[in-house]
Amino acid sequence: MRYGIAQLAITPMRAEAADASEMINQVLFGEHFKVLEIRKKWSKIRLSHDKYEGWICNKQWEEIDKTTYTELDQQIPTLTTDLLDIVKGEQLQPIVIGSTLPYFQDGSLKIGKKTFQLEGHTSKGFTEKSALVNNAMMYLNAPYLWGGRNPLGIDCSGFTQMVYRLQGVELPRDAYQQAEVGTTLSFIEESEAGDLAFFDNAEGKIIHVGIILKDNYIIHASGKVRIDRLDQEGIFNSEERTHTHKLRLIKSII
Repeated sequence: MRYGIAQLAITPMRAEAADASEMINQVLFGEHFKVLEIRKKWSKIRLSHDKYEGWICNKQWEEIDKTTYTELDQQIPTLTTDLLDIVKGEQLQPIVIGSTLPYFQDGSLKIGKKTFQLEGHTSKGFTEKSALVNNAMMYLNAPYLWGGRNPLGIDCSGFTQMVYRLQGVELPRDAYQQAEVGTTLSFIEESEAGDLAFFDNAEGKIIHVGIILKDNYIIHASGKVRIDRLDQEGIFNSEERTHTHKLRLIKSII
């Protein structure tokens, strides 16, 4: 088994080993993974934090040894909390909110054999549930992008995953997987700000997720990260004057 770490701000993860293949996820700076298969141009990887699998370009990751992988697995990750930032090494490296800072201490971090400095804001581990809403607001108006996990492009489950990850809580990658976590609530009135609401299609498949706000509002990624009304029927878009998503269930995660 071989192991790797992301050295660029955003690395596309694709469904198949091809540039034209669908982007199903993104690997952010500092995230480490197992390398399941290596081809001439592509590697199939499994991310450590959520076990998501896909293909990334061989030019966009750096190899680490098993000891480093194990050490990173045992650490509580330190994440960046500024929308955009720069780490300083031999060259400047842009990063986005939610990037991981391996071996972070006193403003210094290490990616493989390279050492960087960061002067921006960071978070480490869980503090309080109310911080989830503050995290969510950082992504407001981010454009929707299938497979995205950053403020320049994000999908609905990538949004909820990153908001919780910034708070030290790991969620699975996809909405239907996230729906299997936590405690089911019977009514919206039982929910608190920061809980998750899930929505299904006509076949009963969960296809959407958002974060509940106070006073029956929800923040979610649909076209962009936006705030809409939430009722027992689902999400009501006041601009379109219709319900756009049908409510399936509500989950309290923490």
